[in-house]
Amino acid sequence: MEDISSTPRTNTLDRDQLSLIDRYWRAANYLSVGQIYLLDNPLLREPLKPENIKPRLLGHWGTTPGLNFIYAHLNRVIKARDADVIYICGPGHGGPGMVANTYLEGSYSELYPDISFDGEGMRKLFRQFSFPGGIPSHAAPETPGSIHEGGELGYALVHAYGAAFDNPDLVVACVVGDGEAETGPLAASWHSNKFLNPIRDGAVLPILHLNGYKIANPTILARMTDEELWHLFSGYGYEPFFIEGSDPEDMHQKMAGILDFIFDRIGAIQNEARTQGKITERPRWPMIVLRSPKGWTGPKTVDGKKVEGFWRAHQVPIANARGDAGHLKLLEEWMRSYDPRDLFDQAGRLKPELAALAPVGDRRMGSNPHANGGRLKQELILPDIHDYAVEVTSPGKTLGESTRVLGTFLRDVLKLNEEAANFRIFGPDETESNRLGSVFETTNRVWMSEIKPYDEHLAHEGRVMEVLSEHLCQGWLEGYLLTGRHGLFSCYEAFIHIVDSMFNQHAKWMKVSRELPWRKPVASLNYLLTSHVWRQDHNGFSHQDPGFIDVVANKTADVVRVYLPPDANSLLCVGAHCLQTYDRINVIVAGKQPEPQWLTMSEAAVHFKAGASIWEWAGTEEGGFDPDVIMACAGDVPTMETLAAVDLLRQHLPNLRIRVVNVIDLMTLQSDTTHPHGFSDAGFDDLFTTDCPVIFAYHGYPYLIHRLTYRRSNHHNIHVRGFIDQGTTTTPFDMVVLNELDRYHLAIEAIERIPGLKKMAETAIKDFRAKLDEHRRYVRQYGEDMPEIRDWQWPYEKKASA
Repeated sequence: MEDISSTPRTNTLDRDQLSLIDRYWRAANYLSVGQIYLLDNPLLREPLKPENIKPRLLGHWGTTPGLNFIYAHLNRVIKARDADVIYICGPGHGGPGMVANTYLEGSYSELYPDISFDGEGMRKLFRQFSFPGGIPSHAAPETPGSIHEGGELGYALVHAYGAAFDNPDLVVACVVGDGEAETGPLAASWHSNKFLNPIRDGAVLPILHLNGYKIANPTILARMTDEELWHLFSGYGYEPFFIEGSDPEDMHQKMAGILDFIFDRIGAIQNEARTQGKITERPRWPMIVLRSPKGWTGPKTVDGKKVEGFWRAHQVPIANARGDAGHLKLLEEWMRSYDPRDLFDQAGRLKPELAALAPVGDRRMGSNPHANGGRLKQELILPDIHDYAVEVTSPGKTLGESTRVLGTFLRDVLKLNEEAANFRIFGPDETESNRLGSVFETTNRVWMSEIKPYDEHLAHEGRVMEVLSEHLCQGWLEGYLLTGRHGLFSCYEAFIHIVDSMFNQHAKWMKVSRELPWRKPVASLNYLLTSHVWRQDHNGFSHQDPGFIDVVANKTADVVRVYLPPDANSLLCVGAHCLQTYDRINVIVAGKQPEPQWLTMSEAAVHFKAGASIWEWAGTEEGGFDPDVIMACAGDVPTMETLAAVDLLRQHLPNLRIRVVNVIDLMTLQSDTTHPHGFSDAGFDDLFTTDCPVIFAYHGYPYLIHRLTYRRSNHHNIHVRGFIDQGTTTTPFDMVVLNELDRYHLAIEAIERIPGLKKMAETAIKDFRAKLDEHRRYVRQYGEDMPEIRDWQWPYEKKASA
């Protein structure tokens, strides 16, 4: 092992520089403490009084001084080198530090003029923090320079790498808290360095901030020795540099020297690769392991109990400054230890010599356009979807693989945007499996490790990101989008649940950022969920779960969209639309298996624009009479089974008036007062009537349709069939039978729900039940579906009027 102590330790800073950077750090610490505690008296011009203290003390001090220390030193590097750097704050509630530093550099007041850069502005800055009507305690969309929600832990590093892809001049400084480092997503994120190309990508500087404790326990990595950590991160492929201590002067010198050394190292890696125009071996990128006390520079003890360097510093070290005179005195001593008169002038402005330490303009980390990616976003160039249309001369006669058709479209999206380098596809080793393999005619998978001669579609410069971690795929894409680019995440439907929580966080980010006028719109997060619940022939029950849609439907209406295209042309319409949207989360569910194609491209475009519509060619309504039954469907397999059920009803009950309604945009089922895509009550009634039985075949769990429609006048007549958690490794038709979504169950349900028809149609019901029995015997004997099921086609020609 190399000598882990042999890191740069030169005295980089002269006495004046050392004094100035320490004062700047003290100013950030002072502002951070003030945000947690103070309502008034922000500059301590008079002794603290109980009424100066907030009634509810909320916030996190423990990690904040370390974050401030890093921020101050990055400012020095940015200014000295004119470096392009953004700061990602991984420690969950480091909000006081991020707000303090963006306030000191001037970014905060520019975006929030009411928080002026003086004593009154400081008072408002303190008052708003973790206060009703104010700002959250963590780095959030409201925080300038942030692309990372600080609430849930685990995603800082993967966001950092997503931001660095295709940003060749950017350095993403990512602080990873030692509590966050214990999470699974963060542990996997260290491998992102295997996907970073020094020619076309920027650099990520991970800074593992070890302050020893979580909220009430030691952290795993902080209790590891430097030797163990060196082996761990060297094994990950990094070059780790260690900084440890508590003496400010010593720590400033160490940090300055190591940062200069590291930025030189990053520059050398990139310059060598870019000069040669090729990569001979995967770079060993530098990182920092920073050990500093938790609650550094705060009170050593409170009420005789250890605080600094212990878990008691995690949140609010002095808990009762408003009601306990001793605590109030201790708080005032703590805040005065930073010597605010040495930092701020009489008006409350940062003294000029300190203000001069911050970068200017867009080089400030709070104003860097990469951290407000909509400022950089360019629209994608998209090909004409009509060039990829599946020819449909008669409904259901043509078979096609919808995602394979979309793959040819995405191939050309990649080609048209190759020069802009602003579009990537992400997925967990399933691009080919999900029938998107056409994209490899244009690009390859990113791979920075060894490439064997027999490997296929691996290259350093690929634009398809594949790794068997849904967390990494989601996180990379989020970082990529939030810094101004575009992308698509393709995944098996059942396993997208792995990122439920990441989806939640991104949806919340989108909701808040849409309400901030200075946050410019970013491209939407687009999911393509395929290999879905109804076609898992060889994977079985473990791969059968359509419930991600339910998670999505819980979120703010103006953020989420769910699309269930019934065929390839519909999928093309949906896909092209979603790639042009912004500040949304679009979920597209589409099968990859051969399936009937129903709509021409022009019909698909009209249907998609409507969101849900009557398929007149499939029904038997005539003469202006109301239908006897409405057969509704959403999803490709439910659509096929619904039309097959309509065929059965038309054969057995030719006088039955049937209406077929297909839903492609699930959110149209909600009211227009709830969702922007929702139908008005009148529009909904035009489709579903006010009194007609509706047999609704739905792709997912049935209760969601009831949730979306429960306020509609005809809700009591809507009878939903969908996935009821019955599955196994079986044939396609047996899957729908197990869940009673098949054509026979749908037809029986229709007959039973039409008043007075059940008695008249006893023969039809008997025939349908006999077919279900025959199916059970056949599939268990032969291992495949009956020929009349496998070979079924829509037998009717389209009406001329359609």
